[in-house]
Amino acid sequence: MAKIAVIVPAAGAGKRFGSRTNKIFERLDGQPLFLRTLEAFTSRDDVCQVLLAVSPADKEDINDRFGANLVFMGVKTVEGGATRSESVRNALAQVSPEAELVAVHDAVRPCISPLWIDAVFKKAAQTGAAILAYPVHGTVKKVGPGDVIRQTVPREELWEAQTPQVFRRDILLAAYRSGQSATDDAALVEAAGHPVSVVLGDPRNVKITTPRDLAFAAAVIRTLPKPSAPRQFHPFQDEMQ
Repeated sequence: MAKIAVIVPAAGAGKRFGSRTNKIFERLDGQPLFLRTLEAFTSRDDVCQVLLAVSPADKEDINDRFGANLVFMGVKTVEGGATRSESVRNALAQVSPEAELVAVHDAVRPCISPLWIDAVFKKAAQTGAAILAYPVHGTVKKVGPGDVIRQTVPREELWEAQTPQVFRRDILLAAYRSGQSATDDAALVEAAGHPVSVVLGDPRNVKITTPRDLAFAAAVIRTLPKPSAPRQFHPFQDEMQ
């Protein structure tokens, strides 16, 4: 079993959400978004480290309000940067040498099933780089000035990237040495010349960007697939069958 370090960038301002505070503090099913997200990884046997990259403006608040939770969960906070790429780069510098793979998962993507995590971890261990993604089903329009359609984009090969995005540690480190920024880690790995595999995700694996996304997450959080429970042996019942 490959050992995996998980980086959770949580330093974004979340301006599109419209709240006065970082959207990572918004509640989903009674919990802050970022804690619910972290829980998906901290109880896994294959995860050896979880790093939460937080904004310097939020660090004191997080430590005061949730420090005990993070200690109990074994989560280490690191200082994030002005961009997602800077936050991941800062966290990468503190990844344990024990980790063979590094996964990056959005702090505000809490509706993640352990089955989807299993699948993308397994694929990354095989290929060196894999992400969850979902095929685009709607008709996609490229729109120009004046809100006029310029092109209808063929959707057959279009997928929407999700997270976790998982890479062999040396591959991700090499990609970040370029000094470039990107909206996701796969783009940097692609630019470095390493192929990235896609693992089928699910539309429920939503990134919380607007209040509407939060309402959707609240509606689907209890519908996520779970691993089948191992069958327990009941002597009397089994003898009767």
